[in-house]
Amino acid sequence: MKLFPAHDETIHGTAEQIRARQKSCVDVLEACLERIDRLEPRVQAWVRVDRAGARASARQLDDELAAGRWRGPLHGIPIGIKDIFDVRGMPTMAGWPLWADRVAAEDAPIVAQLRAAGAVIVGKTVTTQFASFDPPVTRNPWNLDRTPGGSSSGSAAAVACGMCLGAIGSQTGGSITRPASFCGVAGCKPSYGRLHVGGVVALAPSMDHPGPIARTVRDLALLLDAMTTAPAIERSAAPGETRPLADDLEDEPLQSPRLGRLRGLFDQMADEELRQAIDRALESCRGAGAEVQDAELPPSFDEVLHNHGVIMAVEAAAYHEERFREARHTLLPKISRLIAQGLDTPRAEYERCRQHQKRLAREMARCFEAADVLVTPATTSVAPDITSTGDPAFNSPWSYTGLPTVSLPIALSADKLPIAMQLIGRHGDEPRLFRVSAWCERVLAATAPLR
Repeated sequence: MKLFPAHDETIHGTAEQIRARQKSCVDVLEACLERIDRLEPRVQAWVRVDRAGARASARQLDDELAAGRWRGPLHGIPIGIKDIFDVRGMPTMAGWPLWADRVAAEDAPIVAQLRAAGAVIVGKTVTTQFASFDPPVTRNPWNLDRTPGGSSSGSAAAVACGMCLGAIGSQTGGSITRPASFCGVAGCKPSYGRLHVGGVVALAPSMDHPGPIARTVRDLALLLDAMTTAPAIERSAAPGETRPLADDLEDEPLQSPRLGRLRGLFDQMADEELRQAIDRALESCRGAGAEVQDAELPPSFDEVLHNHGVIMAVEAAAYHEERFREARHTLLPKISRLIAQGLDTPRAEYERCRQHQKRLAREMARCFEAADVLVTPATTSVAPDITSTGDPAFNSPWSYTGLPTVSLPIALSADKLPIAMQLIGRHGDEPRLFRVSAWCERVLAATAPLR
């Protein structure tokens, strides 16, 4: 594995080969299935692999291409779906054995959009139970003794191994950014409300965000474009956003992006090795023409981690109370404790936290007055051992405020584990966030000692 993939290892590069008939959709799928056969016994990224369904889709897409129909850049691209999203004909278990027979009658809207765009749905990837904190069976492909992160554990690990070229995850705390970062791939948590959440098992509805995991920023944009094309979905959008995000990345050159580094919590909690990696990455960006300066957080930011935990607990309890009351013995320890905490939290405390959440989301706009994006380490440390899914402290604030983020790998640690950078944008301004993220990715891939 490597942090910076070759062009033909990406969605974008593979799509070019498929369209030019240099590879068939069946060829691309079979390469992924071969990796699943070889690596899945050790990595355990999948709940279910739908070989027959995926092969039938790939053959159909090859037939369409032969007839002159190309659905777009996801035509024939193998995709994994986190097992909290409904996929027709498959159970949606969400990591809970009692839902083994809960077969979805239809695709979740996001899955339907990906399928319509030509994606080949390979199967369902492992999630932590109910997308919470209990460690999964999945292992980190870079070191099988380390966690892949959670809760989108299988999605990140599968992409890192090449078992699929992209995957769908979700984030309520740090469940896209953290596993993507630990597994050395890219992740995007879009603005809150941008993507449809129908057909998705909830954890905390005021902070649940579906989003893509892939190898590069451009690949993330291709997936996000496909997931936001349905006109019936109301979503956030920056003024003037009229064309696909991936097309926007072709504009060159981007002149002097303004990067605002956040300190405080993000310096205090980050391991020294990660702080140094971010320093080096930002110095490379400065050398390539970026303006880099510290950005100041609102004073009320200090409350964010506590309040995020309260809201998550109360909303998880509201959704899962019946399962907690009737089958608590089937719940894993951390989701069980989260629900119990929520049931014990006074309503007034929840309402106080919700008011702070709305106020802080407004106050964060001031951080962007002198910065196009904000920058932090993506995680507090490299991937810890398998007894934990890692600390979401650097990701929870953006799930709480609903701001979009992109994370991308920038270096390897002394232990040869991935280190990633997190970029945060204004609410609804994915176009600018993706342009800057892609610029940083190009600079860092060109200057990194490990390619």
